[in-house]
Amino acid sequence: MNIGSNIRRISQLFIVLFLGLSGGLVYWQVYAQGAVTANVHNSRPCQYSNAPLRGNIYDRNGILLAYSTKSTDRNACGYVRHYTDPSLAGLIGYYVRNYAPTGLEAQYNSVLAGTSTQSALTNTLNSTLHESPIGNNIYLTIDDRIQKIVAQDFQYDNEQIDNNLLFQSNRGSVVVTDPHTGEILALLSEPGFDPNKMVQTLTDGDLSYFNQLSKDAGQPLIERPLQALYTPGSTFKTVTLLAALDSGKSSLNQQWNQQQAVGTPAGPDGGIIIGGSKVTGNNLGFNDGAQSYTFHFPITTEYAYANSDNLVFAQIGVNTGQNTWLNYTQKMYFDKQVPFDLPVAKSSVKNANGDPLSQIQFASGAFGQGVDNVTPLQMSLVDNTVANDGVMMQPMLISKITNATKQPLQTNSPKQLSTVVSQNTARQVQQAMVAVAKCGGGYPITDVRNTPWGMIGKTGTGEVGGGLPAEGWFITAAPYYTSNPDQMPALTIVAMKENAGEGAYAVGPMEAKMYNDIFSAGYIKVTPPANPDSLTYCVPRGLIQTP
Repeated sequence: MNIGSNIRRISQLFIVLFLGLSGGLVYWQVYAQGAVTANVHNSRPCQYSNAPLRGNIYDRNGILLAYSTKSTDRNACGYVRHYTDPSLAGLIGYYVRNYAPTGLEAQYNSVLAGTSTQSALTNTLNSTLHESPIGNNIYLTIDDRIQKIVAQDFQYDNEQIDNNLLFQSNRGSVVVTDPHTGEILALLSEPGFDPNKMVQTLTDGDLSYFNQLSKDAGQPLIERPLQALYTPGSTFKTVTLLAALDSGKSSLNQQWNQQQAVGTPAGPDGGIIIGGSKVTGNNLGFNDGAQSYTFHFPITTEYAYANSDNLVFAQIGVNTGQNTWLNYTQKMYFDKQVPFDLPVAKSSVKNANGDPLSQIQFASGAFGQGVDNVTPLQMSLVDNTVANDGVMMQPMLISKITNATKQPLQTNSPKQLSTVVSQNTARQVQQAMVAVAKCGGGYPITDVRNTPWGMIGKTGTGEVGGGLPAEGWFITAAPYYTSNPDQMPALTIVAMKENAGEGAYAVGPMEAKMYNDIFSAGYIKVTPPANPDSLTYCVPRGLIQTP
C-alpha cells in the first residue's frame, strides 16, 4: 500500500472542499447578499445596512451636536440619534430609520452613514462581515456658544408693543457670519421644533408630533434663513446705493430738494418726474415717512439712506439705469443659485414670468418693494460684501469631514464669489450705515446708538399688504468706528421678524444685545475704543435735524 499517495489524495480532497466552501461563502456573502436580503421570504427587520453607526456632527470647536447610541428598541434598528442643541433643529435636521432625513442629515446622508466613496473600502469589509457601516464625522463652521446666545436673545425686546410701529411676533431668522471668510457662525430659524422628540415619536411609529408641526401655522419645519422668501424693505437700499456709488451715478453728498425728497409741500400726493412720468408716494405704494422729521432742504443721499427716503432711492435707482442696476444685483447673486452646503431658495428682483420690469416696478424695487423677494441668507451676502470692502465670500457651513478616528478626509477653505464693488464704494456704504445707526431721525433706538461695540447697519420695513404688519429687518455689522475706518467689522448679523413692524424696533434691540453678549464673552475678540462714536458725528454732517 502506498500511504504517501493516499495522504496526497485526501489532502487534495480537503483542498477542493475548502475552496468550494470558501467560494460558496464569498458568493453568498458578497455577490448574492443583495438578492438574498431582498427576497421576501428572507426578510429581516434590521439588516446591517439599516443600522449604520452614524457619524457625529460637531461645531467648529468640537462641541458635539448630533450623535448615535445603541438602543434596545427593536424599531431603532441598533442605534438611535440624539441632538444637543434644539435651536439647530432645522439646520441639522433629524434622522430616523424608514423616514426621509432632513437638513444636513439628508444632504450629507452618505457621509454620515458611511456609504460615501470616502468610506467605501472600510465598509466593503464591514459588509462582508455583516457589521454595521461606520460613518464619517462632520465639523460645522457654527459656533454653538454664539448659536445659544442668538437663540436666547431672539426673545429680547426692549421696545413696547404698540400694534402701530411694533407688533408681537415669534417668527423670524438670524444669520451670524464672519464676512471675511463667509463662515456661518450661527443660523436661527424660529419657531423651531424638538428633534429628539421627533426621533422618539417616529421611531415608535407615532406620527402625531410630525403631523402637529406640519399643520402649525407658524411653519416650524421650514428653515427660514435658507428657504423662506420675503420683501426686504429698505435694507435693499443698500444694494441700490452700492450700484449707484460704484457706477458713478450718485454720491453720498448729492443734493435732493424738497420736491425730490418728499414730494411737494402738500404732502405725499405731490409728485416727481421719473422716466418722463409723474410718480407720487401713493402710486409707488408708500407714504414716505422722512417728511415728518426732515426740516431743512436740500438733503444728501447719505441723509436719505439714514432716514430711509423712498422717493430719493426710487430716483437713484432709475438714474443708475435698470441694466446697470440688474448687473450689480447679479454680482450679488440675486436671480442666481447661491452655492451653499444646503439648498437655498433663489432670491429675485425680476418678474417671476420673465416679463421686463415696468418703470414703477423698477422704481419700487430700488428701495426694496415692488417684486423684490429675498432670503435672509441673501441679505447676509449683501451685508458681508459691505463689511468685507466690496468682496463677496461664498457662504460656508461645513468646515471639515473626518473618519471615525477623526483623521481629516476633507477640509474646506474660504472661497471668494465675486468682487462686487470697489473698496472705496464699500467704505462709503459703511459710512452711510454709521449714519443709519447713529443718526437715523426716524429710529431713535437707544440700544443701537449707545452700544460701545460700533454697531452699524440698515433697517428695513418690508410692506406685505393685505392688512398685515410689515416684515421687520436690520442688516448690521460690528465693530466699526469712524475714528478707525481701516478696522473692518469682525462680524455681521442679519435679523428679521415676520409681521413685526418697523425693523429698527422689531430687531434692533435684540441685535445690539447679541453683539454685546458675543463680544463681552470673548467669543469674537474685539477691543472697543476709549471714546466710541457719538451723536457729535451726526450733527456737523447735517444727519440729524431740528425744527
